[in-house]
Amino acid sequence: MSRLLSADFAKLKKNKFFWLCMAGMAVFALFMKIMDYVSMREYSGSVPSFESLLLIYALVIGFLMAAFVSLFVGTEYSDGTIRNKLIIGHTRVSIYLSNLITCFAAGVMMCLAYLIPALAVSALLCRSDSTDFRMLLLMILYSFVLTFAYTSLYTLAGMICQNKALTAVITILVICFFSVASIYISAKLNEPETYPEISALADGRTVTSARQVPNPGYVRGTQREVYQFLNDFLPTGQSVILTRGDTEASTPLLPVYSACIAVAASGIGIFIFRKQDIK
Repeated sequence: MSRLLSADFAKLKKNKFFWLCMAGMAVFALFMKIMDYVSMREYSGSVPSFESLLLIYALVIGFLMAAFVSLFVGTEYSDGTIRNKLIIGHTRVSIYLSNLITCFAAGVMMCLAYLIPALAVSALLCRSDSTDFRMLLLMILYSFVLTFAYTSLYTLAGMICQNKALTAVITILVICFFSVASIYISAKLNEPETYPEISALADGRTVTSARQVPNPGYVRGTQREVYQFLNDFLPTGQSVILTRGDTEASTPLLPVYSACIAVAASGIGIFIFRKQDIK
């Protein structure tokens, strides 16, 4: 296993797409934090809080990892590396876990490539008087567990699909579908329970009364519980929660859901890969 990890990390070190992602995350961090500071100073005359936009990488890492894992693992098939590893005596489980660990490490490094410049800018330009650093640290750790869930799902796809291009298409389509689903679920959950009554006058004007009327689009009962669970369970829903910096009651369950996804995906992937015919 150690020899496999050593070889995979050596390959990661030479991977140009990995370094492109690292550079892109660093530039993205500097751009977002500096533009946030400039816009706040220009429009409100204040400075942003320390944690402002600090976790926005959680929205990006799912898409980056979809592309990276597909290419990194897909190259193992296209170059015949996996077959060579099997020939020299490595087990399929160790090959699978080695790729999973290497890709997860790459994902964490991409997160840090955003966090380190963002933290530096926050320390220089932002106010930290109202920042809960303990909760912020927990949210960052949650984002790493979320990255592991993404990595496990993409490694599952990459290890059982031997076509690199097809794997990339599948993973990107899946993350896009989950993103749309999470946006829809979040929008339904954020619907107000009531809204003020608005009356139209004969002259075309509108009058807003103080009377509140029930919102027919508000999700109630069991349906709301299902929506809330899906919002917390889906990796893309967790990405939105982390980006907003929510500290609601369900937040501590996020790493538990991510860990469940990672364990289930890894178990299924190893089971299928052990029985797969390697071309």
